[in-house]
Amino acid sequence: MNSKRTQSGITLLGFLFVLVVAGFFVYMAMILAPIYSEYMGVSKAGDEIAKQPGSAEKSIDDIRREIFFKFSLQYVADASIAQQQVRVVTVNGLKTLDIAYERRVHFISNIDFVISFHKTAALSHAANP
Repeated sequence: MNSKRTQSGITLLGFLFVLVVAGFFVYMAMILAPIYSEYMGVSKAGDEIAKQPGSAEKSIDDIRREIFFKFSLQYVADASIAQQQVRVVTVNGLKTLDIAYERRVHFISNIDFVISFHKTAALSHAANP
């Protein structure tokens, strides 16, 4: 008696399809990962500036100068954020550092990703002696 063995598994064509789909998502992650890494640097720099004692009393020019220096330490590209996108907003008497910007990155052919980022951090007042 001969019994037929049933074969199970994926065909070569199925494997290629899975490989193409996985490659698409890996390529997308390679495009988007540096942008999110840069945002983490922006976020860290904003938090560092906000936590400095007396940061609420500084002028907007001083805050911008310090934060752009911190951006260079965090590997944030100079062209990513314009100076007008770093603002100090006063709400209910509390000053807040507000950084809002967009990044556009080319993906495939005529498809681009546009990602919006918004970071706020409450500025601290001078420490009491």
